[in-house]
Amino acid sequence: GSHHRHAYAAMMYMGTPRDYEFYVAVRVMMRSLSRVGADADRVLIASSDVPLDWVRAMREEDGMRVVVVENLKNPYEGNLGGMNRRFKLTLNKLYAWSLVDYERVIMIDSDNIFLQNTDELFQCGQFCAVFINPCYFHTGLFVLQPSMDVFNGMLHDLEIGHDNSDGADQGFLVGCFPDLLDKPLFHPPENGTKLNGTYRLPLGYQMDASYYYLKLHWHVPCGPNSVITFPSAPWFKPWYWWSWPILPLGLSWHKQRWDDLGYAAEIPVVLMELLMYTAIIALTRLARPQMTKLCYNRRPEKQGVLVQWLIKLAGIVAMVAAYTIPFFVIPCTVHPIMGWSMYLFGVLAFSTAVINAFLLPPLAVLTAWLGIVGMLFVMAFPWYHDGIARILVVVAYAFCSAPFLWASIVRVMDSLQTMLERDLHFPRLGDPAPETEFSKLY
Repeated sequence: GSHHRHAYAAMMYMGTPRDYEFYVAVRVMMRSLSRVGADADRVLIASSDVPLDWVRAMREEDGMRVVVVENLKNPYEGNLGGMNRRFKLTLNKLYAWSLVDYERVIMIDSDNIFLQNTDELFQCGQFCAVFINPCYFHTGLFVLQPSMDVFNGMLHDLEIGHDNSDGADQGFLVGCFPDLLDKPLFHPPENGTKLNGTYRLPLGYQMDASYYYLKLHWHVPCGPNSVITFPSAPWFKPWYWWSWPILPLGLSWHKQRWDDLGYAAEIPVVLMELLMYTAIIALTRLARPQMTKLCYNRRPEKQGVLVQWLIKLAGIVAMVAAYTIPFFVIPCTVHPIMGWSMYLFGVLAFSTAVINAFLLPPLAVLTAWLGIVGMLFVMAFPWYHDGIARILVVVAYAFCSAPFLWASIVRVMDSLQTMLERDLHFPRLGDPAPETEFSKLY
């Protein structure tokens, strides 16, 4: 049973490629509530298909109360296109109104970071939310008074297809509380009493991470700077290792995860990759595969040109693969320092293999690698006056790097052409290979 009159609630459902990420995110956020001393229950509204071991971990290790529910059918599913299909089950948020054990509930999305205690929000009225967008309130955090009457009324609205501007929870709730913009701003009464009615919450309770990147510090004057939210592009959520130093706030999220949860699930995978990359470098140095073993029939002139182009294409594709494969095999929720280190080491390992397989100049192949290292230092530099200065320096660095990158591509293409023109490396099929002192070494 519950031990408090109030609760912080989050939801979790399955069926997207990012289920594990949101599982980790919910755990980190709920633990951050303990860190700021929140005096309320922490409730997870979990759909019935959430894995049992995840439920056990959140219940026993994180101290959450888990309420298992059946997914609410989304009658607006047809309005959700492409990427937005991941919002299909966000209407499960409506179950927050069924938590009638509590006087007030603060419903929160998993992509929030709490900077300080927000328990004063439990003094707000029947419904309170923040306007990030000038016209629509944001449903990443809102306060509500649970009520089965309200809950059943919302289920009825779903059945009859009540207006919904986006097909997800936000559009539905904006339709339920259309006049919130005209309501007064919430100020918690000093005597601790609860207000009645609906209120707008100050922006400090849902500080859009985008504001930070403009100034590189927080200054939201209306209300306390309490909660950061990340409603931006889905691939730049703070838990992705590549989000830092591109978006500096990712490190704040990972610091909380490092302190509260650690990385037990990801570290074995990272160690396996470390061994694999080390093995690739070692085997490449031992084997030194030579292109002398490639033979093709150049008698028909057109076929010779075609084969040359195919070998050139293979070289370029191998280089691109060397830079992309390591990115996709690193666990996406690993710590940024670990993620970037593994990425750079992986690129180095694959690039070494490409250099030796196609006899390419090492510096030309690794110019992009050096450029990435430089870009990371430029972005992570901590003493920029503001976000505009940071962007200008990044653009200037990219502008100055471009000629070197272009020169390296030209150098690689020249090197591939030179290699293909060496008859020694490509004896005609059926012709005896010339016996030279060089070839006797093989």
